[in-house]
Amino acid sequence: MGKIESMIKSEIQRLARTLNRITKEQVQRASEQFKLESSPEEIKIARFSPARIRALRVKKGLSQKELGMLIGVSMGTVVLWEKGKISPKAERKGALIALRKLKKREIKRILAEKKTAEPKKTKGRARPVRKKKLARTKKRRR
Repeated sequence: MGKIESMIKSEIQRLARTLNRITKEQVQRASEQFKLESSPEEIKIARFSPARIRALRVKKGLSQKELGMLIGVSMGTVVLWEKGKISPKAERKGALIALRKLKKREIKRILAEKKTAEPKKTKGRARPVRKKKLARTKKRRR
């Protein structure tokens, strides 16, 4: 009976690896399909202040997370851009310039397609929960 169980287990693991590879390929194809790019001349003359980045995001009706998803950065990076702690690199500036040219409907469509192409994240803990050790107390006898 043990041999059948190990065969089933190895087959499940093989299928899981195959599914992971397929989803990674789909995400990669989707991100290549929706690249926002601009010409080098536009990137050189473009100026982005924290206020302008925030105004662009608000004008297009995007959250910080959605803007990050469109451009290919994390939400934290968008927050730092809007606070003025860091400025976008040339490649990301090109994406911001291209985003400026898009209409709200186009942006929402691209976002919807990107969200469907992303693999679902499992809701589970990354590490096991540690149980607190209870101190054992000894009763004193008098």
